[in-house]
Formats: sequence, structure tokens, C-alpha cells
Amino acid sequence: LITCFHVPYSALTMFLSIDQCERDSATAYRKLTHTTVLRVIKDKFKCVDRRFPSLLMICFSSQKEVYMIAAGVISGLFLVCTVVMFLGVKERDGEYKAIPFHKGFILVMKHGSYLTLTAAFLFISVAIQLIQSNFVLFCTYAVELRDHFQNIVLTILMSAAVSIPFWQWFLEKFGKKTAAFCGITVNILCADYKEDLALRYQCPCLIAMMMEASAVLCFLLLRSMLPDVVDDFRLANRSSKGHEAIFYSLYAFFTKFAAGISLGVSTLCLQFAGYDTGACRQPPPVVYTLKLLIGAAPVVCITTGLMILLVYPISEDVRLRNKLALEELSTNSTLLNDIVFIQLCIIILLYI
Repeated sequence: LITCFHVPYSALTMFLSIDQCERDSATAYRKLTHTTVLRVIKDKFKCVDRRFPSLLMICFSSQKEVYMIAAGVISGLFLVCTVVMFLGVKERDGEYKAIPFHKGFILVMKHGSYLTLTAAFLFISVAIQLIQSNFVLFCTYAVELRDHFQNIVLTILMSAAVSIPFWQWFLEKFGKKTAAFCGITVNILCADYKEDLALRYQCPCLIAMMMEASAVLCFLLLRSMLPDVVDDFRLANRSSKGHEAIFYSLYAFFTKFAAGISLGVSTLCLQFAGYDTGACRQPPPVVYTLKLLIGAAPVVCITTGLMILLVYPISEDVRLRNKLALEELSTNSTLLNDIVFIQLCIIILLYI
């Protein structure tokens, strides 16, 4: 059900404006709101002393009530968002004739730039999901920062909110591929050296801030690059229209797929390492596994994604050329409609 809501909501990005800069700005502000709200409601890990069974029962009872309240709040938010989108968006049928889904799917999967972007997005998303899903456990057990966790979360929240406008300006100034390589390189360095920096130099908040800023850039860029791919597809297949839902449905699929991969890999690795749920201390294999899950594994995935982005064909010059071509097509279409209208008026006047 969440995916059924997510696909049309994401696809509406293509219909907000024909201007690429306006679409990128809308994506940036949407990501800013999403990141801020997500960090505010992010769950907190807490260990429990098992020597006191009564305390365990109280904690589990409280958690059950909290989960029920959270489920009600989330359901209400989905209902409100659905009503707002249904009443606030006026949809008009296009003048083109829709083709079967399987034919449109084949056309989309033959588009090379989309396949390249999707593959890079999958690897980079898996890396970021691995970092985010294991970050709390890493701070608690690997670097002994459980007492500073609230400060780290606050730093992450502020970093995400501040970095999005900056990255939006950066990608408009230097191009999306350049911004991607700069931001993701920072993420690799932070993931590779964060443990040493956090322990030796006592700057975990700085590391968290840099990692979150680069992670926000990854999601912002990948979301803003997808409309460019759709524009490129429109120019390559001018007689075929209305495939935005296919592009965004596959994007939503790979988003969920990346989350599933990271969650499955993390769960299996921690289970084999002997992770004890809720314990305040974990055995050394668990600590070593957490270091791999938040360090080496994301570096490998991000490096693979960067290598794939090297062959991404839509450069800044290509994007600007596509923008001009689409504007010319739109102008010609408007001019043609005006000519047809004038001819129709002349015919009516002559007939009268």
C-alpha cells in the first residue's frame, strides 16, 4: 500500500513544471522536509539490564503502547497526505493514446541511461541504508558513544537541514555528476576513517555531520537525475508518451529492494556474530561485524556505484541540450495549436 502511494506521488515531479531547475528545487525542498521529519521521529536504541525482570516487563509493555500510538499516527498522516494529494492535484487526460504496459516497460528497459542510473542508485542506496540502519548499534557498542547519542542525532538533523540548500546550489553551479563524485567521495572517506577519528580525535559529531551531508546529497542527486533521464527518453522516443509511472515505479522498487538487502545482510551478519538483543555489552565478534557493516561494506558498494556513474551518458551539456530541445518542441506544439485554431476560425467565418 505504501508503494501504491509512493509511485504516483514521486511521478508527479515530472508534471510540476517543464523547467528542470524548478523540478530540482522542488525535489530539494521535498527532501529537506523528508529528512527533517525522519530524523525527528527516528527510533532510539536502549539497552536493558536483564538482572531485573520486572523492569523488562515494564519496558515491553510501554513499547507495545508506543508502537500502537505510532501506528495510529502514521495511518492518520497517510490519510491526510492522500486527501491533500487527491484534492490538490487536478489531472487531465493527455492527447496521446496509451500503449500497453509491457510495450512501455520494454522501451524503458532498453534506455541505457536509465539502466546506468538505476544500477548506480541501487549500490549507493544499499551503502547508505547499511550505514543508517547500523549507526545506532555502532555508536553504542563499537565506539562507546551511547552517552553522546542525543547530541549526534541533533547534529545529524542540523547537518541534513543545512546541507540540502548548499548541495542544491552546488549541483546547479558545477553540474550533477561533479557534485555526485565530490559528495560520495566524502562519504567514502568518512566511512573508512570514522572509527579512528571518533576515538583518537573525539569528534564523532563532526564525522556524523559529514556523513549525513554526503548521504543527503546522494539521495538528492539520484532523485533529481531521474527527471533528466525521463526527458532524455522523451526525446529518443517522441512518438511514445506517458511512461513516467514506469520510470518511477521501478525507482520505488529499487528503493525498497535496497532497504531489504541492507536489512537482510545486517540481520544475518549480526545473528551469525552472536548479537544479543537489548544487552548493554556485546561480544567482540559483534563489534567487529558492526565495523564491517558500517565501514568496509558501504565503501565497496559506494565505489561500485561511482564506477557505474562514470559511464552515465547524461552530462551537463547533454542535459542543457535536452532542455532546449524540449522547450523547442513545446513551443512548436503551442504554435501548431494556435495555427489550427486560426484556420478553424477562418473556415467558420467563410462558411457563415
